[in-house]
Amino acid sequence: MASVSCYYSLALAVLALASAPMAAVAGDPDILTDFVAPTMLGGPANITGDYFTFTGFRGYTMPVAAFAATKASAAEFPALNGQSVSYARLVFPPGTVNPPHTHPRAAELLLVVDGALSVGFIDTAGKLYTQDLTIGDMFVFPKGLVHYQNNKGAGPAVALSAFGSAAPGIVSVPVTVFGTGVDDTVLAKSFKTDVPTVQKLKAALTPPPKKP
Repeated sequence: MASVSCYYSLALAVLALASAPMAAVAGDPDILTDFVAPTMLGGPANITGDYFTFTGFRGYTMPVAAFAATKASAAEFPALNGQSVSYARLVFPPGTVNPPHTHPRAAELLLVVDGALSVGFIDTAGKLYTQDLTIGDMFVFPKGLVHYQNNKGAGPAVALSAFGSAAPGIVSVPVTVFGTGVDDTVLAKSFKTDVPTVQKLKAALTPPPKKP
């Protein structure tokens, strides 16, 4: 029971951390042209409607167990560069969650298109705002605030998220705290737990090393 209590206390501490902004917020710069034309295409004269078309959302396979996001930001869709807008498709198998995170450069406007989701965000005063959403419902996550989405149902859920930036960025709370090499003792003291508990969390959340 002590181990369960320790994990519970640690979870509450992580959520308390979310009451403060995880990163400085910023926005996209204004451009002085209609759109940003890549030099590789030789300028606007050589651009067609294909450049302004993204087909990455055509069809999808429901993942077996894990939450999955398909992004349409400037990195995947270069025509968005300078337009201060982007999208993501969020797919939730039953019982999955998009863990607490923040977007430092954009608010997020989520639209449920299939199933149901329980969502929430925490403001800088530490207040938690939650809502249960179904098909056709929308919910806004203010810029830079920690938020999450959870599929508590027995069926899958799908949502589309619009962002007020071509590159909204993402900062994962669990990975930022436990998966970036912060000293074990620092984390144990900060969350009032022990080093073995911190090491177990790190083992689960540290991203695998990038292949050369």
